[in-house]
Amino acid sequence: MATRSGYFTTETKVEKTVWDFFDWQLFLSAVVLCAVGLISIYSATYLAGMADFFYKQLAFMILGIIVAVVVMYIPQRWLEFMVYPIYGTAMLALVAVLVIGRTVYGSKSWIALGPVNFQPSEMAKIACLFMIGKFVARTNVNLRTLRDLGIVLVILLLPVGLIMLEPDFGSATVFGAVFLGIALWCGADILLLFGMITPPLMALLSLAGSIPFYIALCVVSASTFLFRRGIVVTLIIIVMNIGAGFIAPAVYEKLPKHHQARIQTMFDPDLDPRGKGYNVIQSKMAIGSGGLVGKGFMQGTQTQLRYIPKQWTDFIFCVPTEEFGFVGGILVIGMLTTLIVRTINIAAMTRSQFESVLAIGIGTIWLYHTVANIGMVLGLFPVIGIPLPFMSAGGSSLVMNMFMLGLLLNIYRRQQTRLDYQ
Repeated sequence: MATRSGYFTTETKVEKTVWDFFDWQLFLSAVVLCAVGLISIYSATYLAGMADFFYKQLAFMILGIIVAVVVMYIPQRWLEFMVYPIYGTAMLALVAVLVIGRTVYGSKSWIALGPVNFQPSEMAKIACLFMIGKFVARTNVNLRTLRDLGIVLVILLLPVGLIMLEPDFGSATVFGAVFLGIALWCGADILLLFGMITPPLMALLSLAGSIPFYIALCVVSASTFLFRRGIVVTLIIIVMNIGAGFIAPAVYEKLPKHHQARIQTMFDPDLDPRGKGYNVIQSKMAIGSGGLVGKGFMQGTQTQLRYIPKQWTDFIFCVPTEEFGFVGGILVIGMLTTLIVRTINIAAMTRSQFESVLAIGIGTIWLYHTVANIGMVLGLFPVIGIPLPFMSAGGSSLVMNMFMLGLLLNIYRRQQTRLDYQ
């Protein structure tokens, strides 16, 4: 603030408090999601005599907030120093879970630490963000080159390989989303990414039938020509997509029966309404029956009668939408959207490449979890066990989400401090 008197100008600097460097919008969005999650978990478990899920989630929420506040004040040089130890520890934990882990629902993904179960794959997501951020921040690294993009891919493939041995297909897919998000943010070649993304999609569509596959093949082929690159590169991408489509059915036949059933359920839940399609059918009924304002707290028939198995974890979105209707669903989606948009804004505002990659990686994880989880509940995606950020019951997931929230608050605080000193 400046005042002018004659030939003299006096500059008065307004003193700022610690709260001026705190991203309230980001923090409150996460807290609201946690609160809605706690209410939903309470509603889904209390009358069933499983209130322990609520109290555990409440305890992990309090622990998570403490973790977020502590991480918010960690100096950047400490964060960069922690890169290799965090990545190494995460990989060792993924190896350890294969040896001493607990098997839950056919997947050896958990390590028992006394009364608490720890899921190493959650730590591995953050470890990869640190590692990639450290690499991309180096001088002369350019993700438009195949070499540097390949190094990022290798960083991610190591944990993916270990996670697939558990096996935990759902968690493994998150790393693919992280790769795509960071590559796009850092300016990787769009055609190269297009060539990586479309073959898996074509493989999936080939399982839906020949007509969807051939329609998609025509669209992908036409799109490839729009890039106006060399004819050799264009033909290679088209051939890769054709090959993926014809190889997929053979690979599908080799999959375990429960994996085949999940893919079939995605295309048509009514094929097995009392088996693999049951969860999806019941979740869609719960969401649709909520109407505009819902049936009221603890009044949801699908929820209270427990027609939806594990509705406090992967299918938690059914609870607020059935009990609070369209309004409850919009609140959840609105808070998640705010969280993701704020994360992208933080990634854009920071001048540090390391911090920018961390932020956009976190935003990608939250975006993928949101789309995959809600899509799964609506029957748009296969049921792959992806939790809804800050809402689904699970200590490892909630604490790690709070850790990522703390990182974002840290980046925001440091950027605002830099601006204040200019």
